[in-house]
Amino acid sequence: MTDIATLERETLAAIEAAGDERALDEIRVAALGKKGAVAELLKTLGGMSPEERKEKGPQFNGLRDRVASAIAARKARLEETALDARLQSERVDVTLPAPEIPRGTIHPVSHVMGEIIAILADLDFKVAEGPDVETDDYNFTRLNIPAEHPARQMHDTFYLKPQGDGSRPLLRTHTSPVQVRTMLSQKPPIRVIAPGRTYRCDSDATHSPMFHQVEGLAIDEETHLGHLKWVLQEFCKAFFEVPQVKMRLRPSYFPFTEPSMEVDIQCDRSGGQIKFGEGHDWLEIAGSGMVHPRVLEMCGIDPARYQGYAFGFGIDRLAMLKYGIPDLRPFFDSDLRWLKHYGFSALDIPALHEGLSR
Repeated sequence: MTDIATLERETLAAIEAAGDERALDEIRVAALGKKGAVAELLKTLGGMSPEERKEKGPQFNGLRDRVASAIAARKARLEETALDARLQSERVDVTLPAPEIPRGTIHPVSHVMGEIIAILADLDFKVAEGPDVETDDYNFTRLNIPAEHPARQMHDTFYLKPQGDGSRPLLRTHTSPVQVRTMLSQKPPIRVIAPGRTYRCDSDATHSPMFHQVEGLAIDEETHLGHLKWVLQEFCKAFFEVPQVKMRLRPSYFPFTEPSMEVDIQCDRSGGQIKFGEGHDWLEIAGSGMVHPRVLEMCGIDPARYQGYAFGFGIDRLAMLKYGIPDLRPFFDSDLRWLKHYGFSALDIPALHEGLSR
């Protein structure tokens, strides 16, 4: 029979020598497991006489309890040692500057687009969308731009490969095709805006081959130029966050509107900054006009009954003006430094009741 004193001495020594919790658990299994040394001793009690069981039972059970207590105590010390080591390795000097947490930002174009939608939604305009790749019919013909019209050349269009039927898809040169799609699918009254990407062959500090526009369209039986001017004034006051704006409408030419007007607002260019709502300078801000009767007719709307107005802004240019961005090209460079400087927090959601640029 195993010497109880020797077994206890060897087991306790092994427990004290255990260097980690894994080694300690192996000792526990070897001593107290189903086939462990102490368990084997306890199994022998069944073959003993009552007098022997009365003598050996307390010895075996006492051994089991002392081994279990030693294992629990050693485990607690090992856990405390591991925790101390971890605390030492993860110590932080709170007097040092906090490390900068990498964070993404909302692109100025996306933020300004949100501002525009918030303002015009408050004026009861709904957002309409359309594809970037358009047909010649929607991009030009139904907007009163015939096949040989010089406006097609002025747009410097990106044409794609001809289709089987001879037609040539193109990258839309403005978001006006969305207005066409809306007029073909809805009956007046219509009140929509069409924000999105547009494409033209042009590239410099203020032009990009891909840029962003938002166009507005309102059609009903009573709409007139006074309504158009009021909407543009309210938009500019809200967007530039000034109490008043002085506006002038200059005669211009667009094939899809008649009459057509360029929109200028009063500003002050002194001091290297542009301030709106004051000064004696003027800045062109948008194109606009009354929807041409032929456009209404080609889109299935009776021009004898309905009339409407349309306007368009360059979203990238509005962002440059409002947030002091001098060059358009970095908008599309994916420079993290530029995005960090000009970008907006993901939680900075444009809202009129809180102020657009809180």
